[in-house]
Amino acid sequence: MYAYLLRRLALIPLTLLGIIAINFAIVQIAPGGPVEQLLAQLRHTAVSATARVGGGEGVEAGRSAPVGQSPGSDSGYRGAQGLDSAFIAELNRQFGFDQPAYVRFGQMVGDYLTFDLGKSYFRDRAVLDLVLDKLPVSISLGVWSTLLIYAISIPLGIAKAVRDGSRFDVLSSVAVIIGYAIPAFLFAILLIILLAGGRYLDWFPLRGLISDHWADLSWPARIADYFWHLTLPVTAMVIGGFASLTMLTKNAFLDEISKQYVVTARAKGLSERRVLYGHVFRNAMLLVIAGFPATLVSMLFTGSLLIEVIFSLDGLGLLGFEAVVKRDYPVMFGTLYIFSLIGLLLNLISDLTYHLIDPRIDFAARTG
Repeated sequence: MYAYLLRRLALIPLTLLGIIAINFAIVQIAPGGPVEQLLAQLRHTAVSATARVGGGEGVEAGRSAPVGQSPGSDSGYRGAQGLDSAFIAELNRQFGFDQPAYVRFGQMVGDYLTFDLGKSYFRDRAVLDLVLDKLPVSISLGVWSTLLIYAISIPLGIAKAVRDGSRFDVLSSVAVIIGYAIPAFLFAILLIILLAGGRYLDWFPLRGLISDHWADLSWPARIADYFWHLTLPVTAMVIGGFASLTMLTKNAFLDEISKQYVVTARAKGLSERRVLYGHVFRNAMLLVIAGFPATLVSMLFTGSLLIEVIFSLDGLGLLGFEAVVKRDYPVMFGTLYIFSLIGLLLNLISDLTYHLIDPRIDFAARTG
């Protein structure tokens, strides 16, 4: 197992390098860039229909480590019309685009080895500081949503498997189908209308993870305030995520219950509870556990994006999205680096969890 663990750890840097290299290459041919964004802001013109220029703290923000490629600003770009070419050249120098792409990529990789993620072009802050500021929000949403999804889906899936074809199975399947069919963001809007002052009740807040006066509260009140703010966004995310895991759990248990060792255990006179939780549970849960990293990563970085926007929660998903729109390359690649690293580590943890649940799984026999 230790040899397998070392091999997987050694593959993480190579995988990260490949991910960053592919995305860096894509950025080189993508239209627009931070220089174009700034020139459009100066000329009051839009780069694209989805561009959201603004919130920049000045040209000096461009003095960070260069990471992306900006297409030539002198090649017919509207925002450059009427601006001095020397000024445009200075902008490219400040953003680092006067250097070849391979030089910028090599510098970025070297900085990432020491977790120097550069400085945001438009926020005038270190990317690592931005990530650390936003991380608690995304972790709160992702961890609590994932835990609730598993806490609901596993018991419900087992109950459906044991009562397969019963009235309970049919009625619960209707709830599962509804949960699967309704997108999380749409359910979030419904919750706001019903419970957050949209039209009916005004029981829950709509902004932030904590109240403005949170620091003045006692510790029990702080904990209550924290969960009060989390209730609606986490509920919306759970509704969108529990359906598939419930059916996966049910099908895994049904598959195991039909196997010969279960028939043998029952023939020996073992109670149904002991058969289910002493024999079936361990084997059936392997497939369910395999999906844990994907569920957590999805809740952390993708499923929470619209939820963060709707409930004004400033997390990593929103940060990365805004970085792509504004072409803030240091933030874009920095968040991609963090996302990828966490995902790889979670997949490794998933494999180790396999071994803890079923020691018969031999990692030493695997070639990686």
